[in-house]
Order: sequence, then structure tokens, then C-alpha cells
Amino acid sequence: MKILGVIPARYASTRFEGKPLKNICGHSMIEWVYKRAKNADIDELVVATDDERIFEAVKNFGGNVVMTSSEHENGTSRIIEVINKDEFKNYDFVINIQGDEPLIDIESINILANNYRNEKSEIITLKQEIREEREILNPNIVKVITDFNENAIYFSRLPIPYERNKNNDFKHFRHIGIYGYTTKFLNELKNLREGVLEKIESLEQLRFMENGHKIKVLETKSSVIGVDTEEDLKEVIEFIEKNGIKLD
Repeated sequence: MKILGVIPARYASTRFEGKPLKNICGHSMIEWVYKRAKNADIDELVVATDDERIFEAVKNFGGNVVMTSSEHENGTSRIIEVINKDEFKNYDFVINIQGDEPLIDIESINILANNYRNEKSEIITLKQEIREEREILNPNIVKVITDFNENAIYFSRLPIPYERNKNNDFKHFRHIGIYGYTTKFLNELKNLREGVLEKIESLEQLRFMENGHKIKVLETKSSVIGVDTEEDLKEVIEFIEKNGIKLD
């Protein structure tokens, strides 16, 4: 049961070009992500990139990195290339670690890894309780509902379920977009039919469900500041300076 963590990282971005190499208190963003994720309970960690600048930056701080094709449309397809390279073919489970979360919480990675070790779930992701009404109504925040076994029933940009009968004990949850997959599932992903619900909601995970795959959704208490804009970057830097966070 070998677990691989992969950090997909590309230089080009319509919203924030060169994001992985942005300086955060003396270290690049990709170095923050890598060195924090390195402390998680996984067997190996690697950055997957198509850019020489990122490749060299990771090498320079002593990280593990591989070059991948520039033709990938998303991080998932980049990961599939990685797991089919000879040096990574012996891994059973892969965790897709977001490269734009420099304060990534190690416990969130461990939740996925430990669930796979104990239950062998095929696809695992996370959820977090929503406490603000405005967030429940925000279509940019993806909501998820689960069954008694913590498997996803549905993901939506709308509030779910519709509360015809108000239940004050019911909790709303947002989807936290970190995933763990079996390598077997990832290698079969290309054979899945494109989903109708997937296209309507613009949520790739609905394709998995429409094709009959179960998604285990586990709760996490941790909050992470993702970096999508220059303003987000400033917020992260301020948070690190205010709290005296150091990179080991």
C-alpha cells in the first residue's frame, strides 16, 4: 500500500502567471507547499511540471520533481502521466496536492492517506462545515451532501438539500478540493463517459458519480488560504508574518 503525493505545478495561468515561483517570505510558493507536504504520512512526494523554471527551482531547494507534457488540460491528467512513468508505477494510491496552498494543512493529507490504508476507498476527498448563510448561497462555493457511510450523494453550486422542512440540526458542508485516488481508477478515468450533470454544474467529480463510482467525503476542521490572485498572495504573506510561521 504505497502512497504517492503529487503537486502539479504550471507556470502559465490566466489569472496569476508564474504563481508557483512567487516569493513568500524568502521562499517560493512551490517550496512552501513541498516542504510542508513533505511532513505528511505518505511514502513519496513529487512536483509535476512542464516548465524548466519550476523544475530548476524545485531542484535547487532539494525537492523531487519530474517534467511532464505541456499538453495537459488539468492537474489530474498531469498526475496520470506521472504514475505511468517507470519510477512511479509501484504506487497504489495518489494524493493530488494543490500547488497554490502554501499553508497546506498536513492533517488534511493524512486524513486521505489513513482512510485509504484502513478502508481502501477508490476516491477520497474532504468537506468542511459552512457556518455563514452567504457562503451557502455562493455558487463559487461547491456544496456536498453525503450518505450514512460518508459517500457523496451529490455536489452542487446551489444549496443542497432544499429545506422544505427546516431542520436546525442539519449542517451544510463545502467541498474541499483535495483528492486521493487509486492508481487503478486514474488509469481508467479516460474511459469514463462525459456526464450531463458534470457539464451543467461544471464539476468534474460528477462524472465519476454518473459513471457509478463512489466518492468518500471526510470532514476536516482545517482552513487553508488558497492563492489565486495577487491579493491572496498578500494575505498569505501577512498571515505568515503575523503568526511567525517558519519553513523548516
